[in-house]
Amino acid sequence: MGWLNRDVVSIRDFSREEILEVLEKAAEIEKNRSQYASLLHGRVMAALFFEPSTRTRLSFESSMHRLGGSVIGFSEPSMTSIAKGETFEDTMRIIDGYCDVIAIRHPEIGSAKKAADICKNPVINAGDGAHEHPTQTFTDLFTIRKSCGRLDNLTIGFLGDLKYGRTVHSLAVALAHFNPTFYFISHKSLRMPEEYLKELDRKKIKYYEEEDLLKVSRNLDVLYVTRIQKERFLNPEEYHHVKGIYHLDPSFLKHTKPELKILHPLPRIDEINPQLDKAPQSIYFEQAHNGIPIRMALLSMVLGGK
Repeated sequence: MGWLNRDVVSIRDFSREEILEVLEKAAEIEKNRSQYASLLHGRVMAALFFEPSTRTRLSFESSMHRLGGSVIGFSEPSMTSIAKGETFEDTMRIIDGYCDVIAIRHPEIGSAKKAADICKNPVINAGDGAHEHPTQTFTDLFTIRKSCGRLDNLTIGFLGDLKYGRTVHSLAVALAHFNPTFYFISHKSLRMPEEYLKELDRKKIKYYEEEDLLKVSRNLDVLYVTRIQKERFLNPEEYHHVKGIYHLDPSFLKHTKPELKILHPLPRIDEINPQLDKAPQSIYFEQAHNGIPIRMALLSMVLGGK
């Protein structure tokens, strides 16, 4: 499948080879960014954020500007005609005529696919509820490959909110192309959804479920930490029961390989002590900044930039 006008809705839509193609494009852009400064001159991206965002929204906007394009959109849907009762479908049809590509974040699972089915221009999923976040996944893969030197045969731990964590869901699916071993570390109420575990079983991916991080920490090449997402809980009591259950500080590194890499999609709350930020194992701010070359790569590819 070609890249021109292609939607980026689910990481499942991409083969191992296509994933690597995106990572190579991002590496080329990162190395020679000035050569891409006018690649998308005259093109317009609509950034439609129906949910709060800092890193994803601003990195999409920064990426489009760095490619020479321009940005329209909103980060507060209450200031649009949606507040007057306009349907999601009509909103998407209208905006599709104002731009060349759409980046959308929405709390409803399947919203990005719905938008892609409506719009003629390519749609990039910037997060749909607790479902998927494919551009964050490409960013995570890019970060892991840069820091570990490879993607194949790594042992990856996922810590925290694995039930609602869309970044965890997408990354586990993507890494399944690279023969990983997974440790899913969470409170039993926040365990990895059964549908993803069954998918890993079908693909014969080795994984373990665990509640005690220190029990498995020395096995890990990468630890992917997530916050407990208060906004995903329907029952506040359920949230308060698991709030702050995991907390990493510099003493944690006594229980790991020296070369461990710690990632976090951010924002963090209290799951990583800021004192851990200076450790060479902590690469979550680099990870956030890697969203720029990745999103530049994807925008350039779906818009046919050469």
